[in-house]
Amino acid sequence: MAQATARPAASADRTKPAARPRRSGRPFLGLIDAVIVESPVDFVFEGAIASDDAWAAWLWLVRDVAPDLIDIEAAGDDPRNVQALESLMPDLLGRARKALADATTSVELSRRIKTQLGGEEAWERLPIVLNALRCRGLLEKAQSFGRAANAMTDEAALALALQAMPLQDQAVAALLMQATVGHVATPARLITAAIRISGSASEGALMRTGFGTMVDAMLAHAQDQIPKLAQLGTFGDIDLVCRAVDRFHRLHRAVNGYVELSRNGRWAMISAALTKAVSERLDPKLRDVAPDLNKALRRREGNDRLDGDQLLSALNGMYLLATVRDCRDSLALNAVFDQVWSQTGQALEIHIERLLQQIRQNPSDSIASARLDAALKMAEIRFNQEYADVLRRAKDTAARRG
Repeated sequence: MAQATARPAASADRTKPAARPRRSGRPFLGLIDAVIVESPVDFVFEGAIASDDAWAAWLWLVRDVAPDLIDIEAAGDDPRNVQALESLMPDLLGRARKALADATTSVELSRRIKTQLGGEEAWERLPIVLNALRCRGLLEKAQSFGRAANAMTDEAALALALQAMPLQDQAVAALLMQATVGHVATPARLITAAIRISGSASEGALMRTGFGTMVDAMLAHAQDQIPKLAQLGTFGDIDLVCRAVDRFHRLHRAVNGYVELSRNGRWAMISAALTKAVSERLDPKLRDVAPDLNKALRRREGNDRLDGDQLLSALNGMYLLATVRDCRDSLALNAVFDQVWSQTGQALEIHIERLLQQIRQNPSDSIASARLDAALKMAEIRFNQEYADVLRRAKDTAARRG
């Protein structure tokens, strides 16, 4: 890894372009993870560093700025490596600053660094990455503040704590807000505290008092939930998807429910675009819920057997449907949700009645019993616990009478 003592660079042929080191671990060994968001991103925020840009900067430092100091293969989960990188950071940042300063006076050097970074976008974001590295100690404090804010019950105390942030330096404030918001369970509390300080919920008032960075951070985190919705297949992480939808809802509601957004303003435009993006990713998943439920609970012709994968898909779909129900105010899915909600309710009632009848006729039918257990779990999610318990008692009665 980063080593406190220098090591000589490899004796490669310097006339040939060096191969770009492969990505492994985390850029900067996790020192600025608090402000890194998943690439690609549609909207760029000053406090959020796309993972591609972080990797570009990290690999540039490793290969082109300090190949004599850093070993790209070092593991970030080794505390000694992180400590070594910390000790080298002043030297690394000094070299990076010198390289950028030299590039301002040399078109050729500027072009070379852009090529090393991988393009114009990474070049433009490089100063923000370096600023995050300079502020890395403050990022940890910002995360601690975010966690502490969850336990603050006094709104006045929360507002007072927010005012301690360096809001005059917007570049630093943007990074600190990004780190803070990531650990706040109820983002709306931060917004209401900022509104209290600003004396108004208008965009202009929040911008004047320096809290525009807070809204940006919330939108950046909302955007960062979108890649988590790409879970596919039976064994996709549905818990991750549901948590992402819920987190998006909390962030979206904090901005749209409390801030007086200008109709044609940047925040309103970004919020609408993110809502559209999330909804488009959830729409096909919702449309699969009812068909998956029917496939899982329907008796197979001929040699009947229990399809565990299909049951899991149906159950996952019901969890997603319930999550969308709770978050629908932040989504553009009302029509498809209402349709699927109605379809699943009707289908469950039909399947449960049919399965109960099968058990009455043959109490030893283990496949029907297992399907009914799954259907009752789905009914608990779709309806409520009490209704499912009534049906469970009906199952027990049917088995005894049979």
